[in-house]
Amino acid sequence: MLQATVRHYVDTMEPVGSHTLVRRFGLPASPATVRSAMGALEQKGLLTQPHTSAGRVPSQQGYRLYVDQLLPAPGAAALQLEREMASLSLQWAALDDLLLHLTRRLADLTGLLSLITRPQRTKPTLQTLRLVPSGDRLLVLLVESSATATSLNLRLPLNAATQLPALERWALAQLQASATGNLDWESLPTQLEGSGNLLRQALDSHRQARSADGEGALALGLGGLMSQPEFSRTASLRPLLQLVEEQPQQLLQPEGLLAHGGIWIGAEHPHKALEQCAVVQASYGTREGGQGHVALVGPMRMAYATARAAVGTVAASLSRLLA
Repeated sequence: MLQATVRHYVDTMEPVGSHTLVRRFGLPASPATVRSAMGALEQKGLLTQPHTSAGRVPSQQGYRLYVDQLLPAPGAAALQLEREMASLSLQWAALDDLLLHLTRRLADLTGLLSLITRPQRTKPTLQTLRLVPSGDRLLVLLVESSATATSLNLRLPLNAATQLPALERWALAQLQASATGNLDWESLPTQLEGSGNLLRQALDSHRQARSADGEGALALGLGGLMSQPEFSRTASLRPLLQLVEEQPQQLLQPEGLLAHGGIWIGAEHPHKALEQCAVVQASYGTREGGQGHVALVGPMRMAYATARAAVGTVAASLSRLLA
């Protein structure tokens, strides 16, 4: 009974009554029996009645039970997307081109707000470095965690080249004594301050660039979201739009993927802007150990089977292509 009610409400956004369920789904019971069963579901908090004389609609708790125990197999659209993703090859000039294509495809398929975050790399730990002068330039070779090597090309100040051997020895001794890959700049010898300050600024800039790498999300499908009756009033959509524009990462909750099965319904999501929404999410990984996320955001009245299958398919395809 709950499955039929959710299905009808998702399709029509109309509160459903017992006569409608019997006619549409051919239930082998009288309207009175169905009405009694719906009343029992309402007492359990799985259905709610917007008005006294109206039919019933699923509650947040009802959607959760539906998602956890009654979700049907995905429809033809999700299966078509799965076939399309299986034949996708890494033919894009840049990662953002691929992510943009997949974000648009998800939005077109579902009519929901589609988000894909760029992969976040795990925080690198500096293991060793080498300082190689070349004329008026300094090449800094950095070896970080996971066998990741990076080079920085800096302009070498006058008379700083003579300090480089001592600065390198000091830095290596610092790294050997540190488990975090950090240098204790307070202990830098005074005679090495000229070249040391140059190296410190370069490492700080490199660390900031690394932490910013991967931030942000590609988001498409706001038009489809605005066409949903639940968001017909601008005031109801404004907090979500502001969140997408300013802090798209707040939409995603990687730590709750297992607890919620990748689906947050209504107030289950910790952000207040999403208390009338549902978020369907999956993660993908890259060869370098980075992790990104694929998500769909829409009203609680959404086709969860299609949304879950679509998000999972795109995430699996990204993991395959980027591995």
